[in-house]
Amino acid sequence: MEYLQEAERIIKTADHMVYVTFPLIKDKKLLLKIVMEIKKSLAYCINSILQYEYIHNKIKLCKDSKYNLKIFTDESSKRFEITKEELKSMLDLFEIAEAHKESPIEILRGDKIIILSDRMKQNSISLEKIKEFLVLAKNILKKTKNKMFPNF
Repeated sequence: MEYLQEAERIIKTADHMVYVTFPLIKDKKLLLKIVMEIKKSLAYCINSILQYEYIHNKIKLCKDSKYNLKIFTDESSKRFEITKEELKSMLDLFEIAEAHKESPIEILRGDKIIILSDRMKQNSISLEKIKEFLVLAKNILKKTKNKMFPNF
């Protein structure tokens, strides 16, 4: 439950940053912070789902987070009615967040951020894509809460 509460708090904050703070400040660091926060909220939702499934003896977990993510994508996501498109978007977000963590250079061009790897491979993300990720996080949170607490 605490993961879900934290995910919800993060999503509300990210929503405010996207629709109120960023239009005033226009700072690429804020966009990158929003991406990382949305990623964190989705990770919290995934952790909640995995814990729920584990407690209800539907899955086995291990210390390897990549293995647990595979369990989530292959098994748990179906029971929580998370679509293949939503899974793909989640994995895309995780990839962008990882590229940001490892990137030596990031450039703001309009409302787009270009993330360059040390091999000069480009990853880009726009404000519109960030808004899509925010909607995704809201949907995943809603599905998670509805499945775990159907009477709330």
